[in-house]
Amino acid sequence: MKKDGNDMARSQLQIKRMLQYFVDATVEIIEEEGIEQVSARKIGQKAGYTGSTIYNYFDELSHLIYFASMRFVSGYLQELPEYLERGQTYLEKYVWSWECFCKHSFAQPHIYHALFIANLGKKPEDILEHYFSIYSSDLIGLAEDIKPLLYDPDLTSRSLSLLQLAKKEQELDDQTIVDVNEMSVLIWEGMLTTILNKRRDMDPEEAVQKTMKYIRNTMTIIENSSSK
Repeated sequence: MKKDGNDMARSQLQIKRMLQYFVDATVEIIEEEGIEQVSARKIGQKAGYTGSTIYNYFDELSHLIYFASMRFVSGYLQELPEYLERGQTYLEKYVWSWECFCKHSFAQPHIYHALFIANLGKKPEDILEHYFSIYSSDLIGLAEDIKPLLYDPDLTSRSLSLLQLAKKEQELDDQTIVDVNEMSVLIWEGMLTTILNKRRDMDPEEAVQKTMKYIRNTMTIIENSSSK
């Protein structure tokens, strides 16, 4: 027997509620114990279900952790437009966007590792779109030109979009843009890994300053290429 429209709507609502139960439980564990202590067993216990039930709604545990981690980046999402406004050109906006990202990610390294470095398994490109289909309220108040940046869990392609817009303002070589953007991502990944591994005694503010020094240095590559 086919489900009618009302049955399908109720089914979708039930699925959404279950997703929220598990995400809320994961958020609580992160707040109470830290993201490193999250496990399917603990999530299931807190949500009132068995740990195995999670996999009826999430393909992998990393996806659930990803959803929960998004709850901790509201400060970044709200502050990013302010940072972008500081730039007069798209190249300047690109640099300012990195400074905002570094500020928040180095203050919450485990959260940003889960969002931008951890293995998300199959079809990571679908995860953010799925998240915002459930938590559309997270987009309220965000500038329209910011929203497209949020639907891509791949940091390299996300940050590249601003550099590509810089081509509207000056003649830039496509490969140079790609290379410089990749350098910026690798610099950030290296610093975040250093912070997580506690290989150096460095507070978040110092980490931001050092990372931005090197990211700004990569901008000279673009400047030199455009002047030729």
